[in-house]
Amino acid sequence: MAPPLQPLRRITGTSGPSRRSLLAGVAALGALGAAGCSRVPTASTTDGGDLLERLRAAGVVRLGIAGEIPFGYIDKDGELTGEAPELAKVIFKRLGVDRVQPVPTEFGSLIPGLNSQQFDVVAAGMYVNPERCEQVIFSDPDYQMLDSFIVRKGNPLGLRDYQDVVEKKAKFATGTGYAEIAYAVEAGYKESDILIVPDQVAGLNAVEAGRVDVFAGTALTTREVVKKSSKAEATEPFKPLVDGKPHVDGGAFAFRPTETKLRDAFNVELAKLKKSGELLRILKPFGFTEDEMTDLTAKELCGG
Repeated sequence: MAPPLQPLRRITGTSGPSRRSLLAGVAALGALGAAGCSRVPTASTTDGGDLLERLRAAGVVRLGIAGEIPFGYIDKDGELTGEAPELAKVIFKRLGVDRVQPVPTEFGSLIPGLNSQQFDVVAAGMYVNPERCEQVIFSDPDYQMLDSFIVRKGNPLGLRDYQDVVEKKAKFATGTGYAEIAYAVEAGYKESDILIVPDQVAGLNAVEAGRVDVFAGTALTTREVVKKSSKAEATEPFKPLVDGKPHVDGGAFAFRPTETKLRDAFNVELAKLKKSGELLRILKPFGFTEDEMTDLTAKELCGG
């Protein structure tokens, strides 16, 4: 993403502004963009929805994004980018919709915004989990994600998973709203002892300064943020335990529950991109590797 802190799509990125400052900048831009574009009619009159036909007629699809690097954000030049928007541009063009329009919002507002028709699709790398599957329908994941740690060079405490963190009584940090909070608690770490920091850059700084022994994030997050560090390194990716079983997260696009035709058409094109290898080409500039490619399905991650 269940435990109290359901696995969430988390604040991740490689570098650049924090989620807080980035959202402050993109919110105004998104409001201007929304004001300058006519809305696609929202009423569905057929089984499975008719949104795809209406998007084709309008020539534009509105994407809900959360200003999170590398998943979906406005870059320094004011352009929409990120792994999900870039993938959306390709798939929707194949579906006959030539233009995408960003609608920035807080991450926690993405599902409510989708279901209240503020935008047409969530394009934010959102993790698929059973709780969310009760509110929206998901495409199949376009990426999978394991966890990893930022530790001091040489990994002096030998920390390779959450059980190690508990056993070694390591000082542990992770980010605001991160799924790693729940994973650490499930392993036996006391939640009140977790140092919560704003993002992965703050986590790196805490490790380098010796304020904590380990910061937990996604494999993509950790390997990118330590690249220029002389004091810290990323551990090998691993699967956290959820309900005692190894777990792999997967991120996907979300659609309103009535729009199964659009979701199914999206999945068809996504499968073609996976088979041809083009999906990796699209996602690679944002730090994704072959290890993040996946055959997971939304049905699996929804628990059905």
